[in-house]
Amino acid sequence: MSDNCDTTYVEQFTPTDLILLRNELLQSGVDSFQAAEIVANFLSGRGYGVSNHEARDAASRIEVHGCTAAHIQAELERVALAM
Repeated sequence: MSDNCDTTYVEQFTPTDLILLRNELLQSGVDSFQAAEIVANFLSGRGYGVSNHEARDAASRIEVHGCTAAHIQAELERVALAM
């Protein structure tokens, strides 16, 4: 059995918070850099960091039509860095 020390465990955000994040991204009409800032602010407000590149990538994936709360959670888990 091997231990994976690189794994970051990200809290389960409420579905409401996740959908509010997505709605903010969709309704704000911002460019990719501003969208990355929205994602970074969401995560930093909850004790996580994120690289600018990863935040832009996550924002673009979250904005996809039909994106669910579970998909948003998975994206945030992929990019969040424990602080």
